[in-house]
Amino acid sequence: MEGPIVSTLEHLHAVLRMHQIGIVNLLRPDRLLKAAGNNAKLGPQAALTEKAATEHPNAPALTDERGTWTYRQFFERSNALAHALRKVDLPPKSVIGVLARDHRGLALAITGTARAGLRLAMLNTGLAKSQLAEVIKRENVRFLMYDSEFADVVTEIPDDIPRYLSWADDDYQRPAGLLTVEELTAAEPITVPLPVPEKPGGFIILTSGTTGLPKGAPRTKVSPLASALIADRIDFPRQGTAVFASPLFHSTGFGAWTVGLSLANHAVLLRRFGAENILAAIAEHRAHMLVAVPTMLNRILALGPDVIAKYDTSSLKTVFLAGSALAPELSTRFQDVFGDVLYNVYGSTEVAVASVAKPAELRKSPGTVGKPPVTVHVALYDSEDRKITAVGEKGRIFVRTGIPFEGYTDGRHKQVIDGHMATGDQGHFDADGLLYIDGRDDDMIISGGENVYPQEVENLLAERADVMDAAVIGVDDADFGTRLRAFIVASEDSARDPQEIREFVRAGLARYKVPRDVIFVDELPRNATGKLLRRELPTGPV
Repeated sequence: MEGPIVSTLEHLHAVLRMHQIGIVNLLRPDRLLKAAGNNAKLGPQAALTEKAATEHPNAPALTDERGTWTYRQFFERSNALAHALRKVDLPPKSVIGVLARDHRGLALAITGTARAGLRLAMLNTGLAKSQLAEVIKRENVRFLMYDSEFADVVTEIPDDIPRYLSWADDDYQRPAGLLTVEELTAAEPITVPLPVPEKPGGFIILTSGTTGLPKGAPRTKVSPLASALIADRIDFPRQGTAVFASPLFHSTGFGAWTVGLSLANHAVLLRRFGAENILAAIAEHRAHMLVAVPTMLNRILALGPDVIAKYDTSSLKTVFLAGSALAPELSTRFQDVFGDVLYNVYGSTEVAVASVAKPAELRKSPGTVGKPPVTVHVALYDSEDRKITAVGEKGRIFVRTGIPFEGYTDGRHKQVIDGHMATGDQGHFDADGLLYIDGRDDDMIISGGENVYPQEVENLLAERADVMDAAVIGVDDADFGTRLRAFIVASEDSARDPQEIREFVRAGLARYKVPRDVIFVDELPRNATGKLLRRELPTGPV
């Protein structure tokens, strides 16, 4: 009985945390029951939008470069899109695809498809033509919305798939007959309710695709406790403002935005990344939160103190950070400038949030990803599937959460041990119970018989003032089997001396971790969520 009792206590704790944070109000059980019922049939995004429109109709819901919508306006337009989608006469739970950056069109696609009882596939804006066509076919997409800037990318999509523009740039020359989502919904009723679906259509989030074609990770039914899992260890505003630089089509932005809906927050959506634009948005909207990826922090700091000082960012209390590894040096340097505001989130599309490092934890132990939130358990296992409990001992990271993974849309699944699912990462715990990520299982390099995780070398290189970004991979070597190759994005004042780089690494790490090749590049290949695409780095002779 211990398992069920523990689970029940955890769920009660999660509900209490949701009440404390402001996600639910246990003193208003009528609203709680209605919201829970809507969540079970519509999914969280549509249900929470309706709840906010009822309780805070005139509060700002979202702002993009074309203005601001209140929650009432957002809900009414979502309802209109749902009416339009119902008229397309698609079978229940048909898959709608959306290829869009962060703006009102994407937010409408997420909530409108849910209200219509359809499933939404959020497509990665970094996909090539052939990749997009393959994903569209694999996920059986029946209807497509896309931004005009991706008009060339969608040219290999079958002609029998209806398509509309989720966003049209002002200078875009539209082909005859191609309508925008606004035009599609213009004649639809905004207040006439639709029948509530019996079951939610759900959504599909694509994995990062760092090792190949992104896999589809479906979520049909999301636990009402999911918001607690995300917000437990993070300081979210309550009817405040969050600036989104991280894309909503991926787990980081999507999860943070969903929690924000539950708190009736104002989402400021940035279509394209610009370091100074982020600071300007924080200052203009007095934002409490920024949702970003680590590489963006480097770009912001690279603006220099004079540019940063132009913007009043004193309202900023939380930087919700996820998507790729946060170098210890970057963590400290950013908090030295902006205060103790960083929340380093570790997770994945499959497991959601596994752990969160709070600002004080990052001050004390830069590089940590912190501790698991409520209802989450993290365990380490060795190569023989035996549990590791020793402090400092590295192992494979497995996570058990209250948001069970449904398996990929191609039928594959992750390894599961004792109810914990593999993340594909290696890590260890320190004496305080803080988790550290040592590297990806498939990134490990065996050079001269020694195991090397690139992240350790990359973190050391990031400590140099003249290194803006760094990546380390393994390449074939006649003597050692594999040797290390470092790619470095250097600052303008860098000497760009490969031998100096090698000596720097040799002074801080074991000899076998020193890169034999050092290559200076203008930028590293990263996807929209900031993850390094190692497969795109050249491995041939230099």
